[in-house]
Amino acid sequence: MVTDPDIREKLAQLTISGRIIREAPVSIAVFLDTTVSYHREKDIQSIGACIENMLLAAHCLGLGSVWLGEILKNADKVKEILDVPESYDFMALVAIGYPAREGKSERKPLKEVIFNWI
Repeated sequence: MVTDPDIREKLAQLTISGRIIREAPVSIAVFLDTTVSYHREKDIQSIGACIENMLLAAHCLGLGSVWLGEILKNADKVKEILDVPESYDFMALVAIGYPAREGKSERKPLKEVIFNWI
């Protein structure tokens, strides 16, 4: 969990989504410990499910959250900034905070997202 503003700023400089990292009071860096991983694909799927659960829990608490992926291109720099052991692979950064405004989404009609395959 990253709450230090100076460290968040260093992370923010590594991504086009830097504004989100700067403005959110907390970022959670998610890693895979390769020394205990026994099936990489399964572990990555589990990490994805874990992150989704974090996003849902944040929403239930009235918090906003963003799963940041573009920062992955700078995984080595993230590990250096956070002083993470070499055996850990950087998987994601999740920014969490109070939303500046209430978001509204629009759903597409089902016929636009469901297809019949014959």
